[in-house]
This record gives sequence, structure tokens and C-alpha cells, in this order.
Amino acid sequence: MSYITMTKEQLQKEYALQTARFDACKAQNLKLNMARGKPGADQLDLISDMLGCFVDPKECFTDGIDARNYGELAGLPVARAYWADVLGCKPAQTFLGGSSSLTLMHDVIAKAFSHGLLHSERPWCKEETVKFLCPSPGYDRHFRITEFFGAELITVPMTATGPNMDVVEELVKDPQVKGIWCVPKYSNPDGIIYSDDTIRRFANLKPAAPDFTIMWDNAYCVHEFDGEFVPFADIISLCEEAGNPDMVFEFASTSKITFPGAGISVMASSEANIAYLTKMFGVQMISHDKINQLRHVKYLKNKTHTLEIMKKHASVLGPKFRVVATVLDKEIAPCGFASWNAPKGGYFVSLNTMEGTATRALALCEEAGVVMTPAGATFPYGKEPADSNIRIAPSLPPVAELEKAMEVFCICLKIAALEKLLK
Repeated sequence: MSYITMTKEQLQKEYALQTARFDACKAQNLKLNMARGKPGADQLDLISDMLGCFVDPKECFTDGIDARNYGELAGLPVARAYWADVLGCKPAQTFLGGSSSLTLMHDVIAKAFSHGLLHSERPWCKEETVKFLCPSPGYDRHFRITEFFGAELITVPMTATGPNMDVVEELVKDPQVKGIWCVPKYSNPDGIIYSDDTIRRFANLKPAAPDFTIMWDNAYCVHEFDGEFVPFADIISLCEEAGNPDMVFEFASTSKITFPGAGISVMASSEANIAYLTKMFGVQMISHDKINQLRHVKYLKNKTHTLEIMKKHASVLGPKFRVVATVLDKEIAPCGFASWNAPKGGYFVSLNTMEGTATRALALCEEAGVVMTPAGATFPYGKEPADSNIRIAPSLPPVAELEKAMEVFCICLKIAALEKLLK
């Protein structure tokens, strides 16, 4: 029965039931973690044979290059070709990083502030105000980067097809608006795939700032766990066709394909942008780990083989997401106070509970031994006015632990909603 239609007496009876369930969970002294989208040990075990890729020092040579030595700042040619195949761009439009694509994103923003980008009139640090658009709910670590450098963060509402482009197109008329964060496929946390129309409108933006930058974090470009691979438009070529060749930087990594702490990342953009930033990167480094680049290419081979590996990941992730859906459908759907997405890829489920109760629900979760992403984290400055959005990350716990964590989570959602209704 829906909580919304219950009488006060029914609400009080339900509250007593749920608090009793909560006390029983607390007595179990649980220590369960759904705070981050980390692959579980079962996923990492799937690809651990990659550690034995090299058995002969001669295998460290490729295209006449000794991967053990200095050089090839932008990455080994074979590794750049691999990422070009996955993303649908050209090898010359790629620059390889270390294990974290977030580091590359941070470096782009850092260089924009310290020296300016290719079309900057001055370094961003010399601008009176720098504003950055943040589609929300979104990825907290994105927002933190631009906040760290002093940018003013502006919330852009998300829709079922991506960021509200009417709002974006209006906001970019302000020359102080320097960029936007995007997770275009299986967005974090909503799991939305940007529509073709949304992507086309991004490519055809006419911002007032000549150095307006789309930070296109394609983190889940091959990360389906339900169904076949979904092809995705190449934003770099679309921007070029629209006369905005230098407006976008695309990012990806193998963090959720191989090892999160020992993968390779990529930044893709126009050849002019890559040349400009490579020159600046040359001041801070000589090269990234090319042995690791080569190991990944030997193991992943190409996009086709990578998609086969991702099907193995899906066999592990799919059941975990089905647990989330099953428990929410059983425990929360009949109560009528929350809604959530049902993604077919990515790493998160986004749930919107009764307004003003997310913080309370997650505090109860912590009290019962279940750690989740803090309330408000999916919005700029970690503050959501409605206090309703919660990001669920089911990937790390084994299925049995996940089932218990979801049970606790649903009890806490109910208690928080009942407390508000009973006021």
C-alpha cells in the first residue's frame, strides 16, 4: 500500500514495523560498502591472466620502439591506434595517460587556468569569473575539479535524453561560461544515453567564449551489462563537421575493463588540441608507462575483442543490477514515494526518494553498517536543494552482501519517508 494514502494510524504501525527491522539489522554489526563504482574481486579475477602477457623481453618492442625506455610522450602508436578504434576517432587525435582519465581531465582544466587553451584570450586564472556547467545529477569528482580551481558551478537539469539543451544553449551565450561536464553514455548516475539530437546540438553549440570546452567523459563507452553493445556517435568528428573542431576533449580508460589501479587512459580531441597540450605535457613528464600500454594492447587487441571481454564483465554485473531492481520493486515500488532508473550499462542506479529525506536515509544506512555515496554528492558543491537523489553502486559487494545491503537501504528509505509523513 502506498505510504501517501495511508492514515496516520497505518503510518505509525508501519513505522513500528520498519524500526524493528532496522534494529535487527543493526544487531548484525554489518560492514557493507556501496559507496563507489569499484569492480568487485570477481570481475578483477576475470582478467587477471593479463598479468602474464610478457614472458620474453623481446615482446617489449613494437614498431621499432623499446617500451621499456623513455619517449613517445603521446603514447605508443599501437596503443593510440587501439583507442582510436574504440572511440571511432583517428590515432593522431589521441593522447594516452596513466591509469586515471580523471588525471587527464584535471590536467586539461589546470592548464586552462595556468596558461589557457588553444583559443583562450588569456589564462582562465586571469578571468574575473569562470563559470562551468554541471549537468545534475552528475559525477561528483568532475564537479570537484572545477570547484578546486575556483570556477563557479552552474547546475543544468538532466532529462531522459541528456542535459537540457535549451538551458545549455542559453547559458553558453555568457562569455564567462567556459565549459561543461558530460558523461554521454550511461551517465553517472542516471544511466542515460545522450540522444543523437542532444549530441548534434552539443556539436553545433555557438558559445560566446572562444575557448568554451566540452569535457566529454566517455567512461562507459563499451560497458553494457544487459543486451548488446550500443554504438555511439563520434563527438570529435561531429564537432569538426559543425565548424567547432577544437571545442571537445573526450576521455576514457580501461579502469572498468582491466584493472582500475593499473590501467591506461586516453584523451581524444582535434589534432591541433593534442599538439598544443602535448607541448605543455612535455614540461611535466617524459612519458607514461609504455610497458603497461603494450600489455593492454596485447591483451585487449581491438574493439571487437574488448567487447567480448565486456560480455564476461556483464555476466558478473548483470546479476548485481538485477538484485537492485528486484529488491526495489518488492520493497519500495508499492510504497509510492520513490522512483529510479533501470540502466542497461554503466555502474550506477540513480534513485529519487521523497524530498527532504535522502540525507536522513543515508545516515540511517551508515548507522546500520551500510556505506553509500553521501547525499547531495551528485550535485555541485555536494548540495542538492531537493535532498532526494541517491546514487546506488552495486558493483563491489558479492551478490549475497548486496542483497543484505539493499534490504537495509530500503528499510532506511522507508523510515526516513515515514518520519516525514508523520510530522
